[in-house]
Amino acid sequence: MSVRVRWLGHATTVLDVAGVRVVTDPLLRRHAGVLRRRGGRAPRASDWRGADVALVSHLHHDHAELGSLRLLGPVPVLAAPTSAHWLAAHGLHGVGLADDEWWRWPGTDVRVRTVPAEHGHRPMPHRPNAATGFVVRGDGTTVWFAGDTGPFPGLARVPELAGAPVDVALVPVGGWGPRLSGGHLDPLEAARVCASVGARVAVPVHWGTLHAPASRRLPPGWMDRAGRAFEAAARRVAPDVEVRVLEPGDVTEVRAAP
Repeated sequence: MSVRVRWLGHATTVLDVAGVRVVTDPLLRRHAGVLRRRGGRAPRASDWRGADVALVSHLHHDHAELGSLRLLGPVPVLAAPTSAHWLAAHGLHGVGLADDEWWRWPGTDVRVRTVPAEHGHRPMPHRPNAATGFVVRGDGTTVWFAGDTGPFPGLARVPELAGAPVDVALVPVGGWGPRLSGGHLDPLEAARVCASVGARVAVPVHWGTLHAPASRRLPPGWMDRAGRAFEAAARRVAPDVEVRVLEPGDVTEVRAAP
């Protein structure tokens, strides 16, 4: 029993669990609005093709990129109810989840529910501003995808809401510039959060991928720092959490706890 995790950059991961392929915050093209993907290349289609369901944590353009969502085909797109309504109005199969509602993939034990996130900075006048994380359970494993969030005490409730210990935390540790706005986790905050939820394995996401065109004038190397900074912070404040730093396209497998 295990879950296979492939990171495609930014907040996009592909989870293969019990025969179901889940894609988080799909960003499958070379850009997200004005932001550009590092290296100018989109993820390989073979890495995400065959998705069964997508999770959208919130509707900022780098997390709900409509062109990428349409590439997946007519799959269910799980989101907060207001976000799902907006997605459905834009031609997608939006499925809204109430706070305590589990969604199940038919014929399997794979289940998904939302968990709290706080990401109220940079509100959008033209899209709903709900933000959420997700828990994915199946094949004896539990994955927490944090979405975008700042630190707040409610994150410690993730295992309780999941009904199981967290085997894998997909935790944001950066952004698309050298300075984070509010509503995000920096590497140290992310490590503390992983300790508070008792994550067994943590994969840092939301770093080293996107930049604004002006980034060519910013300090060199800033895109490379957050992943390893999170790893170093976890050694100090979350020594029981195994950190796996991936490069875009890399895959790791986490087996269920004995």
